[in-house]
Amino acid sequence: MDTLINLVNKLQKACTALGDFGEESSLPTLWDALPTIAVVGGQSSGKSSVLESVVGKDFLPRGSGIVTRRPLVLQLHKIEEGKEYAEFAHLPRKWFTDFAAVRKEIGDETDRVTGRTKQISSVPIYLSIYSPNVVNLTLIDLPGLTKIAVEGQSDSIVQDIENMVRSYIEKPNCIILAVSPANQDLATSDAIKISREVDPKGERTFGVLTKIDLMDKGTDAVDILEGRSHRLKFPWIGVVNRSQADINKNIDMIAARRKEREYFFNSPEYSHLANRMGSEHLGKVLSRHLESLIKSRIPGLQSLINKTILDLETELNRLGNPIAADSGGKLYMIMEICRAFDQTFKEHLDGIRPGGEKVYGVFENQLPSALKRLQFDKQLSMENVRKLITEADGYQPHLIAPEQGYRRLIESTLVTIKLPTEAVVDAVHDILRDLVRKSIKETKELKNYPPLKVEVMNAAYESLERMRNESKRAAIQLVDMECSYLTVDFFRNLPQDVEKGGNPTHSIYDRYNDAYIRRVGSNVLAYVHMVVGTLRHSIPKSVVYCQVREAKRSLLDRFFTELGAKEGRQLGKLLDEDPEITQRRQNTVKRLELYRAAQCEIDTVVWAK
Repeated sequence: MDTLINLVNKLQKACTALGDFGEESSLPTLWDALPTIAVVGGQSSGKSSVLESVVGKDFLPRGSGIVTRRPLVLQLHKIEEGKEYAEFAHLPRKWFTDFAAVRKEIGDETDRVTGRTKQISSVPIYLSIYSPNVVNLTLIDLPGLTKIAVEGQSDSIVQDIENMVRSYIEKPNCIILAVSPANQDLATSDAIKISREVDPKGERTFGVLTKIDLMDKGTDAVDILEGRSHRLKFPWIGVVNRSQADINKNIDMIAARRKEREYFFNSPEYSHLANRMGSEHLGKVLSRHLESLIKSRIPGLQSLINKTILDLETELNRLGNPIAADSGGKLYMIMEICRAFDQTFKEHLDGIRPGGEKVYGVFENQLPSALKRLQFDKQLSMENVRKLITEADGYQPHLIAPEQGYRRLIESTLVTIKLPTEAVVDAVHDILRDLVRKSIKETKELKNYPPLKVEVMNAAYESLERMRNESKRAAIQLVDMECSYLTVDFFRNLPQDVEKGGNPTHSIYDRYNDAYIRRVGSNVLAYVHMVVGTLRHSIPKSVVYCQVREAKRSLLDRFFTELGAKEGRQLGKLLDEDPEITQRRQNTVKRLELYRAAQCEIDTVVWAK
């Protein structure tokens, strides 16, 4: 039993140290899964006296109004011998042997969080007490329920306290210790009322009846203690706390326990119940029940812990590694993040991720459509053909064919292909920019470092711009080459004219007849279509070579070169992480350590049994 309760004590202590004490969190909470005992009661119900009786020490703050203003997680550790001492989680390795000092520290620690006001806080105080006079047990003392606010408290204090109490006792793993005074009607008991609301069958509630010795003469609590009135699943336990006179006389708790036993054994009404009455019996019952509950929850705890470890490891992997301290480590980290981005970008182009197929769409749809839409009619109209070949004749007509006219017609027509060629380069450029944006968004490591994200994006865009300029120059060169050197075989294979091209006696604008002009235009159009067919395949090759292939090969090369020249401080600025992510990673690491330690602790206990 001691091993199981000590196990939960360790886990609760670790949870408290992490600030993980059951409040809302995006991450799983071990605290909620651990069995606990919450002490609930109204003000002046004797709740504090019950706790002190169980501990056997006078250590809780006293006074009027709301004295307990923060949850007190009280862990009792039974030791075989040695001096009694207490230790606070917020003051590790400081042992309190004077329990009056413990009382003062509880008050001081409460004020540190709430200020010197009468407000409450949900942040618990964690206190361990080591004594040979206690049983192994963990209790959570909650602020006393009240019906009115006093001076210095907000109007919402009544509801705030109730909400805090509910947040603990609504959990299915919480045992409710409902403390009610016997000299008041139980129908009006705050503890019983709220306990029945969250535990209507009474399966998690232990009833504790205080102030039995203060009941009016002629009345007793036998019906309640024997279970005939206000029935709960577990028998009610009556206690007799120290009177104010005993407190004034500084009668210690051990003597008070003896006096309590004597009261029940010597009282005619309660002597037959004496063996199951008193604070000592209460501590033993709660300890045995807590041990039984822990034992039944072990499989569920193991399952929760194993699943949570996987969830936390996934979360930690998503958040990425912490920033290295030295320049070399920072440079390596930046390079690895950039390589992850570069790999994602390549996967888009290679079809592993979507987006790269749009480049092929430009070559198969946009380019052919643009070439088909080219208006060759203007360049090859009768008037323009006649004008260009006539101008090419100079002062006398060609004897065989207007070669210069052909050249000028072809060149002026092919020049129009430059516009759709440039449009193809720009379209591919836009696709590559879009893939850069997607790749940056999909590179989880970059999300944590906004400055590096901006730098990588800018560097990638600059590289793509250089590649676009080079690609445009290379693609236009293909068109210029077709203009510069005509395919001779095409014209040699054309049918030769039998008659001369025109009548020299006519005016310079009527040297060639219409049939001849049409034939020239037709020949030029056929040649242009042949060239367009060639460019239809060579332009995509040029664009892929200059843009797509180069982007895959050297998108961040210049950025890597510049990184090598940066100092550690400059590298640190690139890794200027969002503080929220840094904090989340630290919290995740701590929680992961907690759950791994919990896994080891539980496994040790299970194997030992």
